[in-house]
Amino acid sequence: MNNRLPQLHEGHAPITLHQLFRDALEAYDDWVHGEETPTVYFQGMPIVLDVVFDHMRDCTDILPNNMVSAITERLTKPWSSDSPLDEMTFSTAARIMCVLIRKRELRRTGSDLNAFIRRFEKLRSDHVDR
Repeated sequence: MNNRLPQLHEGHAPITLHQLFRDALEAYDDWVHGEETPTVYFQGMPIVLDVVFDHMRDCTDILPNNMVSAITERLTKPWSSDSPLDEMTFSTAARIMCVLIRKRELRRTGSDLNAFIRRFEKLRSDHVDR
């Protein structure tokens, strides 16, 4: 799939990516166990959740509090950071969500090898489309 998401500018994302990230969090919440990874839409184009989260891995913008709580409630350990305000960036949230998606896909397939092959094929097709 060709990634047509807007690029980050010096670590900052346009508001449209912030909104897409929120939509991806909501789609994750609605994800029915056993089904394929859901998609969200950006300018009419379907984008798989892990593509959205992976795209935001370098975003240094601060995550809004309502999204922080949506992320931290999924963690098995309490969230804490070195920040005096205990802020979370989109980057940190995206990395957490990428891990949660991979874990969920592994549970769905029951096979580490199948998940690796799918991830490799996806990365390879993304690289070819560029």
